Amino acid sequence: MTARLVTGQFNDSFVPIIDGVSLTVQNYAFWLNKSLGPAYVVAPSIPGHVDRFEFPVLRYFSVPFPKRRPYRVGIPPFDVAFLNQIRAIPFDLVHAHCPFVAGQLALIIARARGIPIVATFHTKYRENLETVAPSPRIIDYAVKVIVDYYQSVDVVWVPNEATGRTLREYGYTGEYDIVPNGTDIEVRPDERGMLCERGSEFLGVAPTDLVLLFVGQHVWEKNHGLLLSALKMARERGAGFRMFFAGTGYAEPEMRQRVEQFGLKDCVTFLGIVYDREHLKSLYTRADLLLFPSLYDNAPLVVREAAACYLPALLIEGSAAAEGVEDGWNGFLAPNSAEGYAERLLSLVGNRGLLEQAGQRAHSTLYRTWRDVVAEVEQRYVEIVGRYGSKAGATRGRIRLPVLRP
Repeated sequence: MTARLVTGQFNDSFVPIIDGVSLTVQNYAFWLNKSLGPAYVVAPSIPGHVDRFEFPVLRYFSVPFPKRRPYRVGIPPFDVAFLNQIRAIPFDLVHAHCPFVAGQLALIIARARGIPIVATFHTKYRENLETVAPSPRIIDYAVKVIVDYYQSVDVVWVPNEATGRTLREYGYTGEYDIVPNGTDIEVRPDERGMLCERGSEFLGVAPTDLVLLFVGQHVWEKNHGLLLSALKMARERGAGFRMFFAGTGYAEPEMRQRVEQFGLKDCVTFLGIVYDREHLKSLYTRADLLLFPSLYDNAPLVVREAAACYLPALLIEGSAAAEGVEDGWNGFLAPNSAEGYAERLLSLVGNRGLLEQAGQRAHSTLYRTWRDVVAEVEQRYVEIVGRYGSKAGATRGRIRLPVLRP
């Protein structure tokens, strides 16, 4: 029988902010809380939001993050009620899913109490910093701070080998373990027809329409400029399709402007964030191809979510997101250019048989449930607590929280 442990999942974003890391944290907490023991999510507060989960969520005071709405910058030392709450929780292990405020808080707690800390490197932070930092010197310094953080924790995880290479490129010299991502979406073969019908109704498309889909943040780091230009080229060369963008982000207003400038308004629709996972499942199932040209994402959940619904993806060759995808087998790859992406798209839009075959293979090779992933995580946690849980010289007394770096 697995030992009972109290764990904490720390991240700088959480529901209602939807991104790959916040969904990872949510699924970790959900499945850990069911079988391993109490699993707390620790994240910044969101004004007006009320948490209604089966697992406990601790929120601390936050302020808006300039230029990165709807993200928030947390300031835990300013939240006395939160500090009193977290001091009373007998954590056995803490897991940081980012190296900034929430990650620093997790590290402080781990060192104060003599418990192990796991940190997962999820994100290409340099690309994020380039959108907000005023100079390369500041970016280089921030990357060094991030690397120092991962050097200082007990165990480092990455979701795939490509992400590990990124961490090495940043300067990290320690060890890391690969712990893959999963998905909470499951589709049985016998319900695909019903979900397709539901998706067609939700999108307002005919059964014969070719449906292309993007799911994720609307940010330029995800190569939306290339994608919109490729759609324009494909349309000019006679391709018929309906393209849907699910999500939101700072780039959305300019994306909408480009859709109008490119003459795509009649075939491109912005859906906003699709919070209902059943609705999202029907969209993936109804779509014919997921378009995801991002070079920014390391191990995107959306590719796994699509695979769960028998939907193949068109990715950029050599990208971290394309790890595990073989062109023409369980997905499709294109060069990192609008022309190359449009050419590959044009080669696929008239071949639904190939799309269906690739979707079947994506389901069998890329799909893995969070339930199975977290079962592995539980065993790793138990082993880590056994290895690090009795550090000499540590105290379980008062946690002192200095002002933390945002």
